[in-house]
Amino acid sequence: MGLKQTIRSLDAFPRTEEHLLQKTQSGALVSIVGLVIMATLFTHELTYYLTTYTVHEMSVDFKRGETLPIHINMTFPSLPCDVASVDAIDLSGKHEVDLDTNIWKLRLNSHGHIIGTEYLYDLVEKQHTTRNHDDKEHHDGSAKKPHKFSFDKDAENMINKVYGVLDVQRVAGNFHISVHALNIYVAQMIFGGATHVNVSHMIHDLSFGPKYPGLHNPLDDTVRILHDTSGTFKYYVKIVPTEYRYISKEVLPTNQFSVSEYFSPMNEFDRTWPAVYFLYDLSPITVTIKEERRSFLHFITRLSAVLGGTFALTGMLDRWMYRLIKALTTTSARGAFQ
Repeated sequence: MGLKQTIRSLDAFPRTEEHLLQKTQSGALVSIVGLVIMATLFTHELTYYLTTYTVHEMSVDFKRGETLPIHINMTFPSLPCDVASVDAIDLSGKHEVDLDTNIWKLRLNSHGHIIGTEYLYDLVEKQHTTRNHDDKEHHDGSAKKPHKFSFDKDAENMINKVYGVLDVQRVAGNFHISVHALNIYVAQMIFGGATHVNVSHMIHDLSFGPKYPGLHNPLDDTVRILHDTSGTFKYYVKIVPTEYRYISKEVLPTNQFSVSEYFSPMNEFDRTWPAVYFLYDLSPITVTIKEERRSFLHFITRLSAVLGGTFALTGMLDRWMYRLIKALTTTSARGAFQ
């Protein structure tokens, strides 16, 4: 009996006899409020535990010999498809004019509906065939009249949409969209001067790799429209190599970037032609973004603290309300008795 009595004395939760317990309306109200608060906090903590968060790490970029994918999707409302070209040059000395790999052009009418699709390779081949045919006629002496370069009204009213993927070397360089593929004399005959070339554009998407959750490309949905003027747009892009590691351990190599822009207006004495330039450079630092989830022990610790604190607070509130109501009731009874 002595041992059992000693063990009972260690009980931190003594039970009150049933006939001494008293249930009140104020206690029921406090209990309901406490249950609602605890259910809300439990849901919040469970959501917090199940939600992943990201950790950013930086390291030196050791990648070599890989290509850099450039995804472009742009619309030129005032630059016809037949004269627009995509050119690229990098610090290694590689210079490509009229890139014709994985690039498409969409012909849109004034309402934005597609009325024709051309793979740029086919368009370039068509232009080369036409040029070779004209050269042959010129050498044979059969061409007696000069060839006139012009667009009909329907072609001038068409909207040009350029999209596709450029695979370039992982060195600094630039790519631009312009009329540089045309001979300068031909361009002069078509437009009547550089000041009449309008490179207004809308950038729907410009990225340097696949997108990961939370990525925001700063040039997406950019609109630059020129009215009664002409000039060259230059976007200076700083590319940061990035690896995104999902919670499933899958690794997604991509790139994020920052950008600043500059516009240079054109005048009749300039010898250059308007264009939209994207000048890019790569950062030597790689950013690694990891998805992580909080530990179950952390979840249990927070849940115990929140629910235990709520239970203790509602208990204190119940005692205060009971004492207040009891004091008011006693005072009223005494006044009525006197």
